[in-house]
Amino acid sequence: MTLLILGLIIFFSIHLLPSFQGLRSNFIAKLGVLPYKGVFALISLVGFALIVMGKGQAPFVEIWQPPVLLVMLTKLLMLPAMVLLVAAYVPSNIKRKVRHPMLAAVKLWALGHLLSNGDLASMLLFGSFLCYGVIAVISVSRRAEAVASVVRPIYMDILVLLMGGVAYAGIGIYHQQLFGAAIV
Repeated sequence: MTLLILGLIIFFSIHLLPSFQGLRSNFIAKLGVLPYKGVFALISLVGFALIVMGKGQAPFVEIWQPPVLLVMLTKLLMLPAMVLLVAAYVPSNIKRKVRHPMLAAVKLWALGHLLSNGDLASMLLFGSFLCYGVIAVISVSRRAEAVASVVRPIYMDILVLLMGGVAYAGIGIYHQQLFGAAIV
């Protein structure tokens, strides 16, 4: 469990750095933009690797047994989460309407998985991602970044929906192989 916790601390510490504009600006001033992004990516990767290894090695400590209804709810939440994840990267009206689609996707993913996993390691993992998502939305909203106002053609929204649906189906089919956990 130590690796999981260490990974979460490293991963979220670096991801919360942009919340502190002065600190982030100081790092960019000292390192330059590209080296800052490289260090950010490297630290993120180390944290993520520790999270994956830590979750894989964590003992199964059951806190509660999720009911089947919550497992089904998770499956439903994952479809909009995948659509929002795609919308974060593909210019569309969905991205224009949903202020922070990536963070919305992370929150839906984390909430769903928190509801359908009752072991301690999963609760730490998904609970921390949900907390991060909430904190990050508040932080980004305070910085009042410009919202994209360009109206996109409807086919871009259809593309986002299709790509999100394909990602949803692919993850559903290969969940066991990708993440070592069967979808009930």
